[in-house]
Amino acid sequence: MQKGTNVAVPARAVRVELGWRAAPGAPDVDASALLLVSGKVRGDADFVFYNQPAHASGAVRHEGKRTTGGTVTDTLTVDFGRMEPAVERVVVAASADGGTFGRVAGLYVRVVDQSTGAELARFESADATVETAFILGELYLRQGAWKFRAVGQGYDTGLGGLATDFGISVDEPRQQPATPPAAPQQAPYAPQASPPPRPSAAPASPPPPAPQPVRLTKVTLTKEAPSVSLTKQGGTSGALRVNLNWETRKQFKGWGAKLGRAVATHADLDLDLCALYELTDGRKGVVQALGNAFGSLAQPPYIHLDGDDRTGALSTGENLTVNLDHKDRLRRVLIFVTIYEGARSFADLHATVTLQPQNGAAIDFSLDECTVPSTVCALALITDDGGGGLTVRREARYLVPERGVSPQRTVDAAYGWGMNWTPGRK
Repeated sequence: MQKGTNVAVPARAVRVELGWRAAPGAPDVDASALLLVSGKVRGDADFVFYNQPAHASGAVRHEGKRTTGGTVTDTLTVDFGRMEPAVERVVVAASADGGTFGRVAGLYVRVVDQSTGAELARFESADATVETAFILGELYLRQGAWKFRAVGQGYDTGLGGLATDFGISVDEPRQQPATPPAAPQQAPYAPQASPPPRPSAAPASPPPPAPQPVRLTKVTLTKEAPSVSLTKQGGTSGALRVNLNWETRKQFKGWGAKLGRAVATHADLDLDLCALYELTDGRKGVVQALGNAFGSLAQPPYIHLDGDDRTGALSTGENLTVNLDHKDRLRRVLIFVTIYEGARSFADLHATVTLQPQNGAAIDFSLDECTVPSTVCALALITDDGGGGLTVRREARYLVPERGVSPQRTVDAAYGWGMNWTPGRK
């Protein structure tokens, strides 16, 4: 598509994929969407992005990133059947984190039919320079039918500037006001008789609390800075979603190896996202697909595994949710991943872990290259900080089970959980 052109979108639900080529020194890119009524959002809830990944209607969701064959994609899903009647436009935006779009190669957006996988629209942006945010396109309603328009409008004020233009209230650092000058001294005055007290009026009802502005900050954990307080990032209540996305690469043999080619394959790999937990009352356990121990959010352990992605091909990967409304019942939670089948180690796997609080900044990190024959990796340790909050620490620790010892028992021993284990199956 050319900038300014449009095309019909004859689908009930679509995936909107923002893609670019991964390259050293290139900034990270994030997809976002704004649901508009008469050209503006109705409130901050109409902004869907990494820190607010789902609209209340369920019509638009931010699904997250994947890397395949050197191309990174960040995906939004749009369900027109769940779209509120007042919404007439969905703006598809991109923002660069740590640089400008002039350093992002191969930037494009495409619209794919959710049910058939057919590509309905594709727009490639090739003229970026100093922009740090872009409106790449928009889905809009015209005479009862949805269409997609290629826009390509850039901003040099980042995601905050773009979002503010559509009515979003953004939480940005503010400068401290200068100290006001001292008030001039006045001459003393003679006291006067106080008037008789008036009957006190009934206290007015307190005004409703002002809505909190959205937070655009992200936190990336590294070896040098491995920990962060969930409380300081605003993650004090609601759901904490832990997402694992992975890519596997296998080298061709023979002539393919000489060309240095790699191919991504998911057909025979099954990774399992798991969690060891210890509650403040001393109870311990595990949440995992093995043995159908999926947990619960409404009752102990307040942790739930959403499902078992046996291929890694789903855009959402595997998700595990922690109910932060019961954070005072959690002493520690260890998030880890095991190889159930399809690979002997993590050596050729590349994974990204994202912890997304419902009311705070996203926390993410990548796993380092694995150089040992490991089938279990400790990802993150969530612990009680002693002040009513939780701290997240990046582990990214590959463990090698001894012969005859399960991955679960291996990670238990490494972190001193002290549980008894019996064989299980899916």
